[in-house]
Amino acid sequence: MGELFRSEEMTLAQLFLQSEAAYCCVSELGELGKVQFRDLNPDVNVFQRKFVNEVRRCEEMDRKLRFVEKEIKKANIPILDTGENPEVPFPRDMIDLEANFEKIENELKEINTNQEALKRNFLELTELKYILRKTQQFFDEMADPDLLEESSSLLDPSEMGRGAPLRLGFVAGVINRERIPTFERMLWRVCRGNVFLRQAEIENPLEDPVTGDSVHKSVFIIFFQGDQLKNRVKKICEGFRASLYPCPETPQERKEMAAGVNTRIDDLQMVLNQTEDHRQRVLQAAAKTIRVWFIKVRKMKAIYHTLNLCNIDVTQKCLIAEVWCPVADLDSIQFALRRGTEHSGSTVPSILNRMQTNQTPPTYNKTNKFTYGFQNLVDAYGISSYREINPAPYTIITFPFLFAVMFGDFGHGTLMTLFAVWMVVRESRILSQKSDNELFNMVFSGRYIILLMGLFSVYTGLIYNDCFSKALNMFGSSWSVRPMFTSLQANWTEDLLKNVPVLQLDPAVPGVFNGPYPFGIDPIWSIAANKLTFLNSFKMKMSVVLGVIHMLFGVTLSLLNHIYFKKPLNIYLGFIPEMIFMASLFGYLVILILVKWCAYNASNSKIAPSLLIHFINMFLFSYGSDDDNKNENHMLYSGQKGLQCFLVVCAMLCVPWMLVLKPFMLRQQYLRRKHLGTHNFGGIRVGNGPTEEDAEIIQHDQLSMHSEEGEEPAVEEVFNFGDVVVHQAIHTIEYCLGCISNTASYLRLWALSLAHAQLSEVLWTMVMHVGLHVKNLGGGILLVMVFAAFSTLTIAILLIMEGLSAFLHALRLHWVEFQNKFYSGTGFKFMPFSFESIREGKFDD
Repeated sequence: MGELFRSEEMTLAQLFLQSEAAYCCVSELGELGKVQFRDLNPDVNVFQRKFVNEVRRCEEMDRKLRFVEKEIKKANIPILDTGENPEVPFPRDMIDLEANFEKIENELKEINTNQEALKRNFLELTELKYILRKTQQFFDEMADPDLLEESSSLLDPSEMGRGAPLRLGFVAGVINRERIPTFERMLWRVCRGNVFLRQAEIENPLEDPVTGDSVHKSVFIIFFQGDQLKNRVKKICEGFRASLYPCPETPQERKEMAAGVNTRIDDLQMVLNQTEDHRQRVLQAAAKTIRVWFIKVRKMKAIYHTLNLCNIDVTQKCLIAEVWCPVADLDSIQFALRRGTEHSGSTVPSILNRMQTNQTPPTYNKTNKFTYGFQNLVDAYGISSYREINPAPYTIITFPFLFAVMFGDFGHGTLMTLFAVWMVVRESRILSQKSDNELFNMVFSGRYIILLMGLFSVYTGLIYNDCFSKALNMFGSSWSVRPMFTSLQANWTEDLLKNVPVLQLDPAVPGVFNGPYPFGIDPIWSIAANKLTFLNSFKMKMSVVLGVIHMLFGVTLSLLNHIYFKKPLNIYLGFIPEMIFMASLFGYLVILILVKWCAYNASNSKIAPSLLIHFINMFLFSYGSDDDNKNENHMLYSGQKGLQCFLVVCAMLCVPWMLVLKPFMLRQQYLRRKHLGTHNFGGIRVGNGPTEEDAEIIQHDQLSMHSEEGEEPAVEEVFNFGDVVVHQAIHTIEYCLGCISNTASYLRLWALSLAHAQLSEVLWTMVMHVGLHVKNLGGGILLVMVFAAFSTLTIAILLIMEGLSAFLHALRLHWVEFQNKFYSGTGFKFMPFSFESIREGKFDD
């Protein structure tokens, strides 16, 4: 369990891999996913590395597979995903894979080219078929006397006077339907009205051979006289991308041509069907194995990319790599190297050698499917420093609990829990579907967070006794109205009960209040006129109590960091004054709240003091005179004045304790070390690295100059007293003021809880209440519609919007108010070389 609370212990290791075994060894390490390779050739261009040609070959194979995948998806053929994890092919198998992919790509390209040509011929023949059919109708209509009279106006008047026969030329073609109006206007203007256009729509859409889209077209025929108009008409048709086809003049020729066209269309349709069947067979065969091919190719590419990070010794027989790896996994890494060497057939074993380094290792927190979401919440703020306390284990409980304090509703919590349970139960099926919906994937990855948030919301909803804004009467009520009639019969008369709508129960009357409610809030408060007054006081004080406990826990965790990193100076000059400052002020406020809850009841509630006034007077040392009997100055316990003065003085002393002592202690250590280094050792530094005191100074002086990696830092350059004073002053001011602002920030627990309860009550009153008030038959129908609206608004507003709001506020309380007490978050994440993302179908490099 130790790795759950701190990041894994990491080590820098050097790998010596034989050239013939390097490929298989890196492959085994990729399957293991426990090592992070360092780039040992940062100054070498990517295109000048040893395995760049192999990487290019893998990229070319990947391109061909993407082309095949595109064709498969275009044909709506499902890609088979069996979840198989194929082994990485050997380098000698790359030639066979390249030949196979080349063959499939060429075959598909040839099929596509032939199919496109056949479809183009089919389109032309189909258009010609419609032209022959429609033009025959046009010529039949020319027998109409009105059309003959209209067309005769195209002739030259002189020719008509000489009785010349009517002979008109014509062209026929097909054009896109949306271009017809513009086409007709252009013909009229350019030819000055000396042409006669007839057009008819083609009922069935035609398929574009290039894009495959359906296109609506129309057949047209243009009559004209003279070669000049003929040239103009053809240029206009060319400009509008109209397809012109030869059309015989006599009906007999048109009939014979139509018969030949229909025969050719039938033959072409048969060839097209056979071509499409062959294409489908090729794509279906590729769809069965394309996922396996993708995994193989991209594993090979990842391996060669990783080999490019290694150095090659002068003999060209050994590759040298440096990796970060967890110490606990060294045995499994050794076994993977041994397994890779055996697969390659090499007789020389690979060597793993641990290295000593001053570099900061990456941070690696082991997670499972339950802790993964909570670790992501923490990492979104910042990756924890190496071996720093990991907030994720505590966040598993505190985050859903603080969310539930703001979202406390039994009904809404139950709905959220059921949704999370559905995702958890069906998680294997949902994972196998690999949804592309980014929003759903984000919600699904946090399914266990939502599950705990729902369960805690159910619990806090029972505490608040709130279920869709209604109270649950589980144990009856601790209030009774009957003793008020028996003991105060003179005051509670029948007339009083009829005329006064609101009456107040007095808990001081014996028998009216029967003691605390067994669990949660008494349901009688849901109908009380002073419900908000009571709940506001309860939730506000509860928020302060929870907030101070949460912050004190964060300060306590900082002690574990100081002990682990062996920093006694931070304990005595950091943790102790910080804990005294917060506990003496805000911890004491929590004690006052608990004392007031326990010390006062109905009989002495009228003399209960105001905690806010007490807390302000505590800072002002203002306690009034002994004869003053006001509630504000009434003491909660004996000796309160002296204790409060002592606590305020202790808190004030903690400020210079944090502000002044630490910089001077660091300076004194620096001078003592400098004195010992120059006199006792003749000015010569000994040892290979910084001492513990040097490390302490370096840790507290991040603002000053950093020495180069791996070298001994010069103390004169690192330590700067002025910078240390400024840094410590900033930290002290931030902590002291932060204690006040952070405590006030936890009041959002009260505010969000109040807002959620009021929104739920408003929704019930304004929506559901309407349907329940209709008593006749129509009320049942109305209730169904009202309940549908109530359910929709409940999910949209109270579950999604309010849930997201409470989630963000709980996240802020952890990031700002809790984690800033102990968490620096300045590390960098451990990114192991792993094939896991490739196996899951995430093919990004």
